[in-house]
Amino acid sequence: MKAEYRSISPSPGSSFKTSVFEGKEFIASWHFHPQYELTYILGSSGIRYVGDNMGSFEYGDLVLVGSNLPHCWKTIGEQKEDVRCIIIQWDEDLLLPWLEKEEFQHIRQLIRLAVRGIHFEKEDAIQMESKLLQLVDLPPFQRLLSFLQIIQDLAANASYKCLAGQGFTSNLTVKESERINLIYNFVKENHSQQISLEEVSKKVVMSKESFCRFFKKTFRKSFFEFINEYKISMASKMLIATDLSTSEIGYKVGYNNLSFFNRQFQKFVNMSPSKYRKMYRDI
Repeated sequence: MKAEYRSISPSPGSSFKTSVFEGKEFIASWHFHPQYELTYILGSSGIRYVGDNMGSFEYGDLVLVGSNLPHCWKTIGEQKEDVRCIIIQWDEDLLLPWLEKEEFQHIRQLIRLAVRGIHFEKEDAIQMESKLLQLVDLPPFQRLLSFLQIIQDLAANASYKCLAGQGFTSNLTVKESERINLIYNFVKENHSQQISLEEVSKKVVMSKESFCRFFKKTFRKSFFEFINEYKISMASKMLIATDLSTSEIGYKVGYNNLSFFNRQFQKFVNMSPSKYRKMYRDI
């Protein structure tokens, strides 16, 4: 067993599920299910976790998660709008009879890569928005045809990248998955403070040494690399969405030393905070 298991049923009269989720925040913890899942963000922003990958999400974010790949989306900071997203979920056997057909060569490649999770370029994702919205209200037969066309367009024409590393293992016990959810929530609530190994290891009832080994084995990075990555993700959002100075943002996400904040931002984003803000404002 792996992360928290979720049971998913198809939409009425359909062989797969299409839905629009709305709420103050995402309610699902780190979880998995045998179904493939395509999630498109219509509103809100935050951080998504797919396997051992962590990245920011906002309007226009489109991600395909493969069968049994652990994942979750979490809002961060003050939200100007509620969470709203389109979610499409289907069992492997929906496409299995067709995947070896020549016409499905692009979809076949996409499905094979989905085991690591796939993130689509924002420009390509937004072009699919109207089709994804229409899908929810179509009659079952037309919905299936439209779904196949959407997957084909994404597979053949969209730019995308894999998320989880090739070495990621999802063979976690239930207890290990519970630890990960505790870690995610602890970092979310305490990132603006100095988090010590002693604090977080106590939270998950482990020794510091055992915790470090567990975290490194699961995420292929140290816990402090994870924290810095989280803080920089928050800072990136604030650089775009607020007029706070760079030093104010660094302080708000938990850096008391501006030089260290700038070095960490350069490390994870490959540019300075001021250049990052200017780039988005020019756009």
